[in-house]
This record gives sequence, structure tokens and C-alpha cells, in this order.
Amino acid sequence: MASNIQEFDSKHGFSVDQTTVVDNFRNAKDINSLEIKNRNYDDSFASYYILRGLNTSILALDDTGSQIILPGNSVSFITATILAVNEVGTAVYHAKLESSAQTDFGGVSTVLSSMTTVIKDNIPSGQTWNIIPFVGGGSNRFSYSTTRAGTTLGIKWVVYAKVVNIEFQ
Repeated sequence: MASNIQEFDSKHGFSVDQTTVVDNFRNAKDINSLEIKNRNYDDSFASYYILRGLNTSILALDDTGSQIILPGNSVSFITATILAVNEVGTAVYHAKLESSAQTDFGGVSTVLSSMTTVIKDNIPSGQTWNIIPFVGGGSNRFSYSTTRAGTTLGIKWVVYAKVVNIEFQ
């Protein structure tokens, strides 16, 4: 028997567990991650993430060490905006890191290429701060590996990453 499905409507926004995720001005708020799809192509999508870490570490999506999931049998284009700041705010590293990765049917990911564009680098002489793509965190995983050397000051790393996945055949 056919039924009429009503359109979703809310005059004051939409919330989950008392937290507004879409306000009445159609602004998305307090979303953990966002996935964008084109309804004409079911083999591709784009997702956006924020990763964080301290000093020498593998950057994570949350406090349990989660990493970005790359679907099996896909090619991914990952564009990251990176900001690293020492704990006293006197040194800053800001860059854009563009990478491509392939993930096979078994979940093994390989970085195919990577390019870094440095926007600001006022890291003090004698210190080394570095960030590179990381795919060794398990099946279908992607993140960034950071290193800090030549200082005992804490370095906070923040990455805003856009991931475009396309099924690979």
C-alpha cells in the first residue's frame, strides 16, 4: 500500500540530544565530520575532518586516536591546511599539504604523491618541526605523522583536511 511521506520541516532548526546541528538560518553547527555526495555519482564523495596532536605524534580525530577512514578499492585526494604553534605562541608553522593515496581491496593504503606549500615558517633556528602523510595505522587508515626536535616546548598541531574519495577500478 502506498503512503505519502511528509517533507522534513522544522521552524527552529534541528538538534540531536539537545545540541543544535542545523539552526533556523540553515547553518550546520557542532558536526563531527561532514560528507558531501553528488547524487549522480555513487562511487565518489568528499569528507571534511579536523585532526590534532602534540609534539611528535600521529594526529587523531578524537582523544581515542581515531584516524581518517579511506574506503577500500579507492583513490583519495587529501588537501590539508596545517597549523603548528609552540606553547608560548612565539613560533608558528602554517602550510598546505596536498596528497593522493590509493587503498586496495584489502585496506592497504599507499601514498602516491605529496606536495607541501609553506605559508609561514618562523620555527626557531636549531628546531625541526615536520609533518608527513601517514598510512601505517591499520587497514583503510590515513593521518599525519608529526615530529618535533631541538626544543622541549610543546608544539600543538591542528589539521583541517578535505578528503575526496573515488572508487578505483
